[in-house]
Order: sequence, then structure tokens, then C-alpha cells
Amino acid sequence: MANAQRLRRLADQIQLEISAMLATELRDPRLSLVTITEVRVAQDLAHARVYYTTLLDGAARDDVARGLERSSGFMRSLLGRRIRTHVTPDLHFEYDRSIEHGMAIDRLIESAIAEERPDQADDGATAG
Repeated sequence: MANAQRLRRLADQIQLEISAMLATELRDPRLSLVTITEVRVAQDLAHARVYYTTLLDGAARDDVARGLERSSGFMRSLLGRRIRTHVTPDLHFEYDRSIEHGMAIDRLIESAIAEERPDQADDGATAG
């Protein structure tokens, strides 16, 4: 079993390597707008959950998911040559919804601020 610091370093290295592969080595056009946001490696180093996001939505996002799963074996073989571990983890891709969640919260905050502003503008107009 690996310690937490080693797992974090390995996850960071995997994130960098997969990002580089997406940018320069994979020729699948479905993967051109993919950003790797985080990687989490299992304690036994056998599996890595790779979180990604994309600007695409709907059917195009499904195509991205299929492209990543289809490319996972190739990316794993490249990782095996580039990182120094006894075991190269299996890659499992998962769409990262945190950005969407953050954008929804931003919209709610903006909406609340917009609702509050007319009241403040009316108060300022009557006071002056």
C-alpha cells in the first residue's frame, strides 16, 4: 500500500501525462476539447479514476466519454512507459460535474444580487 503523499504525486504525474497525450498524441477529434481536472489513484495502485470536463454537452459529451474509454488502453500503455511504478493503474474516466455545479451556484448568486439591487437603488434614490 502506498502512502498518501506518494499517491498524490502519482496522481499528479498521471494527470500531466494524460493531458499531454490528449494535446499531442491522441488523434481522436472527439477528445480535442477535453481537460483533465483531477486524478485519484487507489491505495493498491491498480486503478486510477480520471476526472475530466469538456465544453461540449449532450450527445457530443457522450462521444467524448466513448472516445476516452476507447483510448484508455493506449493511454495506459504509454503511461506504463513514462511513469516509474510497479503497477500501471487501469484508467477509469468520469465526467467532472463540479464546474457545472459551480456555474449553477454563480448563476444563483448573480440572480440574488440582481434581485437585491433594485431595492438598494430605490433606497438610494429616496434618501438623496
